[in-house]
Amino acid sequence: MKSWTGSAGICINEQMEVLMVKSFDSEQWAIPSGGVEEGETPEECCVREVKEETGYDVKIIKQLMVKETVIQGIQVTTYYYRVDKFGESSGVNDPDNLIAEAAWKSITELKQLKHVYPEDLELLLEQLDNSQNQIDTNTR
Repeated sequence: MKSWTGSAGICINEQMEVLMVKSFDSEQWAIPSGGVEEGETPEECCVREVKEETGYDVKIIKQLMVKETVIQGIQVTTYYYRVDKFGESSGVNDPDNLIAEAAWKSITELKQLKHVYPEDLELLLEQLDNSQNQIDTNTR
């Protein structure tokens, strides 16, 4: 069976919004992600893909999970990371020319959006909850 390995980055800003991307000719949103290139680690892939698809430089905070599934007969392994951005976005610069838009989405918007990977919503909400709990703890 053919296989594909990729990485995805979950980035949450100070306003408790998640960085999401949308492809051309699609109404569905996803977290920035893409395939690991030859000689690249999943962590390096995550940082590169977020930069290409959103324009933000990010650093990895921690690995969250590894999702394994079969899509159209291809064994797919995706590494999910929690990332923090630094600086401002330089704009979408996707060499694959797939990303039409990058935007910050609130918890309310996340629940209403059409998702490319609906199974990711639970993880996104969990990460938002963790971030809010951390802020609450730090402000006590």
